Amino acid sequence: QVQLVESGGGLVQPGGSLRLSCAAPGSILRIYTMRWYRQGPGAQRELVAAVTSGGSTNYADSVKGRFTISRDNAKNTVYLQMNNLKPEDTAVYYCNVQEVFGNYWGQGTQVTVSS
Repeated sequence: QVQLVESGGGLVQPGGSLRLSCAAPGSILRIYTMRWYRQGPGAQRELVAAVTSGGSTNYADSVKGRFTISRDNAKNTVYLQMNNLKPEDTAVYYCNVQEVFGNYWGQGTQVTVSS
């Protein structure tokens, strides 16, 4: 069982910033691609960003230029820096890893963008 623990969500005004964190086991973080997903009200869960073990990244078109995913292997943590937030970014954000023995999710952290 792989435990992923997200933090950093909250309420922010449009145009504001938040940084989400996902604590993961170091043995997992150094080997596998880590992903952030989100699920908005009444919507399906969607991939937001991913970072490989080598540091390559990719993003959903809707967040390109505003969000940055990164990993700190020394702290066993993956981050999602979110800038210029919009109301449509409101969602529960989940950290995810797909490894040999399973597909694991964190408990999620709520991000609400509203004035």
